[in-house]
Amino acid sequence: MSPTIAAQREGGNTPENVKQLQLGWMMAYLFTVSFVGLFSIVPLRKVMILKYKLTFPSGTATAYLINSFHTPSGAKLAKKQVWVLFKSFIGSFSWACFQWFFAVADGCGFSNFPTFGLQAFKKRFYFDFSATYVGVGMICPYMVNISLLIGAIFSWGFLWPFIQSKEGDWYPANLKPSNLHGIQGYRVFLSIAMMLGDGLYHVVYMVIVTLHSFIGKKSQLIDEPTYGQAYDEKRRIDYFLKDQIPITVAVGGYIVLAAISTGVVPVIFPQLKWYHVLVAYLFAPVLAFCNSYGCGLTDWSLASNYGKIAILVFSSWVGLDHGGVLAGLASCGIMMSIVSTASDLMQDFKTGYLTLSSPRAMFLSQVLGTAIGCLQTPLVFWFFYKAYRVGDPNGSYPAPYAQLYRGIAILGVEGFDSLPHNCLKLVIIFFFGAMAINLMAELLKRYETKYRVYRFVPSPMCMAIPFYLGGYFAIDMCIGSLILFVWERTNKTSATQFGPAVASGLICGDSLWGIPAAVLSLAGVTPPICMKFLSAAANNKVDAFLQAK
Repeated sequence: MSPTIAAQREGGNTPENVKQLQLGWMMAYLFTVSFVGLFSIVPLRKVMILKYKLTFPSGTATAYLINSFHTPSGAKLAKKQVWVLFKSFIGSFSWACFQWFFAVADGCGFSNFPTFGLQAFKKRFYFDFSATYVGVGMICPYMVNISLLIGAIFSWGFLWPFIQSKEGDWYPANLKPSNLHGIQGYRVFLSIAMMLGDGLYHVVYMVIVTLHSFIGKKSQLIDEPTYGQAYDEKRRIDYFLKDQIPITVAVGGYIVLAAISTGVVPVIFPQLKWYHVLVAYLFAPVLAFCNSYGCGLTDWSLASNYGKIAILVFSSWVGLDHGGVLAGLASCGIMMSIVSTASDLMQDFKTGYLTLSSPRAMFLSQVLGTAIGCLQTPLVFWFFYKAYRVGDPNGSYPAPYAQLYRGIAILGVEGFDSLPHNCLKLVIIFFFGAMAINLMAELLKRYETKYRVYRFVPSPMCMAIPFYLGGYFAIDMCIGSLILFVWERTNKTSATQFGPAVASGLICGDSLWGIPAAVLSLAGVTPPICMKFLSAAANNKVDAFLQAK
């Protein structure tokens, strides 16, 4: 939405499609839309958890972890994990502080070290010494990190050089690097095509799985415990049914909050009319249920994909001249808020069910946490927004997803005629290619069980992310995977128990250094050194220039 992101594109950079970021309206928007999703799924909690007995893998794993802390051996292990996390945190924080002294300007410091040579660096292949990405790589599954690396190698190693060789033929020469009618257009829209193809496949797959599950379980009784059940299971059901959240409260809360949002959101975003917001709230509960049900089966939330669909629908509905870009992005926030909070709340209900926690207490805690987030998140964002050039493609915080989501909105308002030459053909190929890769993985999973080859099929969604960013963060994450792999080979028990703690410490330490760094930046304190890497020819020119002075 910001002018910084809009200025990087020619399409949609009009006053109707740009909004100055201000702390006040951001908080008001979050408070208006963030609570509605909590009420959308409450009436179905018994159906999902007691009747259909959905797994909700993350919620179940969290519950078992919490339960293990209440055993003597679990408490002892928890203390060791906290100590390991603290040591990892201190090391990561110290390393980030050390790097700061060598990064006085963009292009300086360890984060711009040309690990594999200057030519590879120009194609965004290098290790940037980010403890955050290394930690993330230790947490993410191996195939996620490998998929990112495959996408980076394919795009920046082969695809973009091939398209750049067509400069002057497929697209005009000497365009700005950020111009969507040049190579940047191919990068953005091909990555969007793969993401949408992957997302549409999973939406359709979830619908089919949901319908099949309904048909297979429609004759089952709902939630009354039977005498044949184990004592623990009956006790869980008793606790789960003890503190009821009345359906009238859930439905009434949704209607009231949706009505408030329908009136307030158009004030914040005049491009989005009241009937646009109303239509979003009419369809949102259905999508929230589909996403929660699918998340219960597969642990995969598709909130971002529903948000992308909302962008395309509402941006094309409103139109470019009436602020369709902003309208699409604002509607995406509404849809994603409802869909994601609904699935998160259901995960929490599952955790509460397994840990004998009160559903009413879980719900109120979620409401309280949402309220705190509506205050805290804009403040943290505003802190960084004022201290750094957030959204600058050459800065420390390029905000790549801001470009991607705005690109989807522009595609919605301008249509496919705005794409560079042959870009539409490639978009179609990559869109259906993403669906084909997912379908192949599903068929292999179902019919090829001997070698389980499906485990090695890359994720199209993950492959698409480096199309725009490059491969530097994928290399960091693969190094994290390599560390964990060697650790598991050496001592699997230790890696399983302490790997997440080490990874969390790396992420938290590196990220937390951003706060004192931002304070120093706001105070006008800059690093004393610029460590930069030049080719031999460029270095000779610099030496000659300095000697001449």
